[in-house]
Amino acid sequence: MSDEQREDADESQADADAPEEETEGYEDVAEADDVAEAEGDTEDGISDGDFVRLAYTLRTADDGTVVDTTDEETAEEADIDTEEYEFEPRVVVVGAGHVFESVDEALLGAEVGDSGTVEVSAAEAFGEYDDDEVRTVSANKIDEDERYPGAQVQIDGDQGRVVTMVGGRARVDFNHPLAGEDLEYEYEILEVVEDREEQAASMLEMYLQEAPEVWIETDTVEEEQVVEPDEDEEEDEEAEPETETVEVEKETLYIEATPQMTMNQQWMFSKQQIAQDVMDRLDLDRVIVQETIEGMGGMMGGLGGMMGGGGGAAPEDLEEAIEDVDVDADELADELDE
Repeated sequence: MSDEQREDADESQADADAPEEETEGYEDVAEADDVAEAEGDTEDGISDGDFVRLAYTLRTADDGTVVDTTDEETAEEADIDTEEYEFEPRVVVVGAGHVFESVDEALLGAEVGDSGTVEVSAAEAFGEYDDDEVRTVSANKIDEDERYPGAQVQIDGDQGRVVTMVGGRARVDFNHPLAGEDLEYEYEILEVVEDREEQAASMLEMYLQEAPEVWIETDTVEEEQVVEPDEDEEEDEEAEPETETVEVEKETLYIEATPQMTMNQQWMFSKQQIAQDVMDRLDLDRVIVQETIEGMGGMMGGLGGMMGGGGGAAPEDLEEAIEDVDVDADELADELDE
């Protein structure tokens, strides 16, 4: 036996003697990998498109001023109004632009329970400060109640802050209040949200600042479908295509609209885009919005009784009532003509 053949034989024997701890009980390594993946033993971590519940606090890097937070205690310490908003962890879709790009990158591959702080540059956050965005405007474009330094104003569709007021002119800063500020995004990954109804509610909350009641059902509906012509039939290009009514199953997201939702401008002008985004993310067929209007109950009944009392009065009673009213009919007619 040559030296080369002897080395090959030794390598084959070493492979045969190798421990089989990782694949013991399985026919091959591929089967072991499949079982590990099914049991959640893979370490791929959070992926693009996952719904993740985050606790976070956003601060300015320069002086640590709290800009946004999901923690009520942190908000109270920062003198943020805790009565107007609910401070609780929020659900975001990784890779969907719901957080800063650098935060998205930090979340990819991470695990539930991971935490950290991401440095977000001013350019990525709210842009660099632009001196050209400080402009002089006529004071007539500003309401009298808002003609003071620091007032938030809207002029020609642009949001700004009054810097100075001199005579009939005002200097207004149209930069974002956080323009030029580097930020720090401190986060903790609490869970990956798998429930599709919770996913839908969280997406709507991001758009509308409220989470309406939602539920998903599979409905059987009838729809028209074009009948494919037989191959042996001669096709007539001018002939109308034949259709048939068939029953199909559609996975439907139902939304119980609230009065606040129906009056929300974002919803009023972008409901089609919002619904389409939700359907694409959750692989749904359609969205149905329901609005429930409650009856007035006893109040309406009371009004009805009052009206019924007047309507049931005898003619002579009505004549007496009219006579009791101090109104000159001729004068009234003249005034109406005028």
